[in-house]
Amino acid sequence: MILLGLGTWQVERLRWKEALLAQIDARTHAAPVGVDVLAAEFAKGRDIAYRPVSATGRFLNEGERYVLSTFEGSAGWNVYTPLLLPDDRLVFVNRGFVPYELRDPAKRRAGLTTGEVTVTGLAREAPEAKPGYFVPDNDLAKHNFFWRDLTGMAGGLSLGSGVSILPFFIDAGPGRAPGGWPVGGTTNVTLPNDHLQYAVTWYGLAAVLIVMTVLLVRRRFTRDASAGPADGSRA
Repeated sequence: MILLGLGTWQVERLRWKEALLAQIDARTHAAPVGVDVLAAEFAKGRDIAYRPVSATGRFLNEGERYVLSTFEGSAGWNVYTPLLLPDDRLVFVNRGFVPYELRDPAKRRAGLTTGEVTVTGLAREAPEAKPGYFVPDNDLAKHNFFWRDLTGMAGGLSLGSGVSILPFFIDAGPGRAPGGWPVGGTTNVTLPNDHLQYAVTWYGLAAVLIVMTVLLVRRRFTRDASAGPADGSRA
């Protein structure tokens, strides 16, 4: 019964995951909204993850932060750059991937966009805590991050007293910066969905256990029948 229950639970989880994936897919293909709309929905406690959003402002390239990442089989960094909006709000934008050797912005000066820009991408919520025990601690002094810590990223920025930081990130959409780096559009919008495999495993174990139990009972019954009466008497 326990194995069957675990299998049924995985089937229910499968349905939930499929519905969530469908929701994310529909959300990522919606029209982008402005930062004001997104901030208002976040303030109401609504889920804003993967919502398309558009923001206009000026990149503070001196405030780049780097999150360990991979892209097309290569290891490197995602470049997170503060975008200062005209109303003195600031949002960190994941501009995309650079390989290890191009982490230094001096090696990709063409990609350090200046002046007013409009960024369109997907909203990502900031984790409240380190996602796991085995994830390394962020190196705040070197601005190297192993998980997206908004508070840590904001630390050390030279901002005016009236600047406020929006509580989410924007992952820039596909495209390359001038000079080729960073490469945008690196957001992974897929979620692991192994629940069908787990369900088959639990149901399979339950079936094997049932068969083994039937065979054991049958074997014992056959052995008892062939042994005859316990006192050895014959008709």
